[in-house]
Amino acid sequence: MADEIGFDDFLKVDIRVGKIVRAEPFPEARKPAFKLWVDFGAEIGERKSSAQITAHYTPETLIGRQVMAVVNFPPRQIGPVRSEILVLGVSDADGGIVLLAPDQEVPLGSRMH
Repeated sequence: MADEIGFDDFLKVDIRVGKIVRAEPFPEARKPAFKLWVDFGAEIGERKSSAQITAHYTPETLIGRQVMAVVNFPPRQIGPVRSEILVLGVSDADGGIVLLAPDQEVPLGSRMH
């Protein structure tokens, strides 16, 4: 288990709902991954990311899917991709990543609370 944090620390992490609008293979990545473009609505706009989610998804099955992502981390360069967000997921029993998402359609850019 991770160290305890205060509620104010939790509030610093900006987790929002976005919709994947484009997904492509990322053959240059060290581990199998996809390049993602996620739309967070008018306030935040579209952001790019790299995600190691190839165990359960294909680029075609990702388009239109709502996901949860951290939108206020500084960008990271991952090979030729500048990753601007961290798309959230959890590992299944075999280590494959399963995306975190709302269980109903919600407005893009909605903040988790």
